[in-house]
Amino acid sequence: MKAVILAGGKGTRGRPFTEYFPKAMIPVNGRPLISHVVDYLSSSSLISEIIIVTDGAGLGGQIVHYFADNPKITFVQDSASGTAGDLMHLEKMIKKEPFFLWFADNIGAVDLKKMYRHFVSKKSLACIATRQYRREETGFAKVHDGIVSQFIEKPLVKMQDFECTGIYVLSPKIIEIIKKKSKKKKGLNLSYDVLQDLSKERLVSSFDIGSTDWLDVESPTILERKKDTVKKIIKLMGQ
Repeated sequence: MKAVILAGGKGTRGRPFTEYFPKAMIPVNGRPLISHVVDYLSSSSLISEIIIVTDGAGLGGQIVHYFADNPKITFVQDSASGTAGDLMHLEKMIKKEPFFLWFADNIGAVDLKKMYRHFVSKKSLACIATRQYRREETGFAKVHDGIVSQFIEKPLVKMQDFECTGIYVLSPKIIEIIKKKSKKKKGLNLSYDVLQDLSKERLVSSFDIGSTDWLDVESPTILERKKDTVKKIIKLMGQ
């Protein structure tokens, strides 16, 4: 299988840092964030090749330069056509096999083999890694009739809905669907413009990562605030 890493976003949530380097190059334990993702994907026997979509002509050139000597990586120029639109340019590279899609600002030791088996067993066109439990960053209090009876520091809470990570398994048919939709709309979002319709047909499956730690790395500030979680995740990713 191939794995596609989307690393072409503008990183607006990471400003002012991302005015000087792409979010995927944010330092994590002395190395760029994306290098941890690449190493984790490469360590899986499922993955034979990694495709990185980035703006090689812009700040993404830093990513291209960093991995210049890695023969397992192929680069595709980001077309600024949305998280779904960029996948259209992979049609000849993906061919007829399912592939993993990983947004570069996500880290987590998601079990790729189990996720792929889940994708196959559900006969879905897309599978997204999700979680229902999240460690809150603030303290909570139990209150009754205006009186606090207990303080709870940063609890692990069960969310009403599942939180979506940026990690997917996709059927190559998804690219055909994106091509058709792109004729009517530009800048397609993968979740809202493509998978939303498929979910109504029960063609999108959810792989629950359970208690596996996962983090959306918005900026270096997030990494500092959650440095203990980051260390744990990096260790679980075998790095």
